[in-house]
Amino acid sequence: MPNRLIEQTSPYLLQHADNPVDWFPWGGEALALARAGNRPILLSIGYSACHWCHVMAHECFEDEAVAAAMNAGFVNVKVDREERPDLDQIYQAAHQMLTGRHGGWPLTLFLTPDGTPFFGGTYFPKTPRYGLPAFPELLERVSTVFRVRREDIESQNASLRAALASNALSREPGDSDGPDCVDPDRRPLGKLFDEIEASFDSVNGGFGAAPKFPHPTDLAFLLRRCLVDADVRAKQMFLTTLDRMAAGGIYDHLGGGFCRYSVDERWMIPHFEKMLYDNAQMLRLYAEAFVLTHELRYREVAEETAAWVLRDMAILPAGYGSSLDADSEGGEGNYYLWTPAAARAVLSDSEYPLFARRFGLDRAPNFEGREWHLFAVRDVEDVAADFKLDPAECERLLRCGRQKLLSARARRVAPGRDDKLLTSWNALMLESLARAGSLLGHPEWVDSARRALDTIRETLWADGRLLATGKDGRAHLNAYLDDYAFLLAAMLELIQVDFRPEDLVWARELADVLLDQFEDSEHGGFHFTSHDHETLIVRPRSVHDNATPSGNSIAALALQRIGHLVGEPRYLLAAERCVRCGFHLACSTPGGLSSYMAALEEFLEPPTIVILRGPRDEVEAWRAGLAGRTGPSVLVVPLAEAAGDLPVALDRPLLPGVNAWVCSGVTCLPPISDWAELERVCKPRHIG
Repeated sequence: MPNRLIEQTSPYLLQHADNPVDWFPWGGEALALARAGNRPILLSIGYSACHWCHVMAHECFEDEAVAAAMNAGFVNVKVDREERPDLDQIYQAAHQMLTGRHGGWPLTLFLTPDGTPFFGGTYFPKTPRYGLPAFPELLERVSTVFRVRREDIESQNASLRAALASNALSREPGDSDGPDCVDPDRRPLGKLFDEIEASFDSVNGGFGAAPKFPHPTDLAFLLRRCLVDADVRAKQMFLTTLDRMAAGGIYDHLGGGFCRYSVDERWMIPHFEKMLYDNAQMLRLYAEAFVLTHELRYREVAEETAAWVLRDMAILPAGYGSSLDADSEGGEGNYYLWTPAAARAVLSDSEYPLFARRFGLDRAPNFEGREWHLFAVRDVEDVAADFKLDPAECERLLRCGRQKLLSARARRVAPGRDDKLLTSWNALMLESLARAGSLLGHPEWVDSARRALDTIRETLWADGRLLATGKDGRAHLNAYLDDYAFLLAAMLELIQVDFRPEDLVWARELADVLLDQFEDSEHGGFHFTSHDHETLIVRPRSVHDNATPSGNSIAALALQRIGHLVGEPRYLLAAERCVRCGFHLACSTPGGLSSYMAALEEFLEPPTIVILRGPRDEVEAWRAGLAGRTGPSVLVVPLAEAAGDLPVALDRPLLPGVNAWVCSGVTCLPPISDWAELERVCKPRHIG
């Protein structure tokens, strides 16, 4: 018989609906049962694309004997970290405090009935392995400790809760003396740059040692330094990292898109799951790199990544799924691996030797000593020289080979797709598609972004509030800070590509809810959960970037932009409080605050707003002409003749022809009707 998870929308929870474990979803029923029976809670947090989550499920949660021990001693609660990032943030932080180690997934914690964790880890095997205890023996020991050492546990719990509260509410992002006690300046920008440069791998690109993650927010910071400061060191770190990742196995050379991270420093062997949020950020970075350099290789990666999104991640009626699984047919990476014989069976005699030389099939296997994962070992020019071919002909044959292998791979059993619609991750993707589509001249990407935005409004916006997730017509869960902040930023991007008055109205409604439901009026900045969210053991509040940008930082950046756009002081003041309260942390420990630096920079120097008025076709031509030719703090708003009711800050008269109104803060230039003059005014100081 299925357990209580059968009624959930999360594909991850539904994967566990047939376990013999008596799983509960997180909620009042499970917590009340634990309190009534004075029983510990076994909390398991994971997500559908997680390889080690699947391993622990197969070894432990599908085993009748292990499940019986879990059911006898614990109230068992399963959580999808993508639907409940609030719980994941809290309990990952608690795990680190309890163990002194970084967490991960699956996260396995044992809680007292009030929800406070007293012991935990991540993956546990059924039998002792990898230096880890057997899960059945661990269950027995934890149950015994809960019974006989309850006073010690309660004492530890009190300390843990105090530490969690201090971590959430002290100087991150707030300063103990209040948000008005500091005068922000540019000092943290230089400090962060120095930290990033110190961790840069000049040989392989990226930052730090293996396992190696893309760090897209740090790359975006370096891109901004290219554009604002014309910094050649930033350009070198930015482009080297993009080059090495695009050549590496972290990139899917057949289908496009990036895997989560690389297990080695060369980007060769990835952890094979593909996440929507990673690819949203990478798509934009490669599109921006093409504009920066005019090198076609960056455009190709952006186009192939967008093609993967629209082909493999699009869900009906619109929007994008959350992830593709790392596993297929019971093994990690099976969908992506090749042997020389399998590739040779698909490719022609003229294609295979080139392909093997380019992607390493003529070398020893690079995956567990038995199979090959495609990795661009040699550049196309070198392969062409090896075979005495014209580089263009070599590229054509390689492209044909890639397409043939992609078609052959499509006949394999594909990894599972998590097709729930998450508001925040969809916002990241639709923002990137709108921006990249504008930069690279792909209106179909903008159309997809527009449809995704409309779907969010139709299915995840109810009674003036956002919901966090939806699937198969069911939407639920209070939205989080990231949902509002990311969606507001995405709408400001779409407004610049295709202005619709109703979008601006909705953007203001989102900004109003952000202020009313999330702002910390005492310290400045924003809580991760709304004021009417369920009470948890702590209320998360952070300015640090993680795999996605910081919700606080994106909220501050977006509020500044819409505040200047519509002339609303409330938005500007809330953004200022957020920037001020994060400044102390940015000065002392700037690592992980790349998104904050963008908000800080635009606080110090307000964004430039370019309002285009005139005939529709001519306005669109000027807008397209400015795409990629402005700095990162320039907003271009195309307003044709019939723009509808506009806020005073946007309402500019229609004059003959096209006119551009350029404003920064409260200073506006006279209207510009000469294209060359407008281009000169808006041109960034980047190096091309």
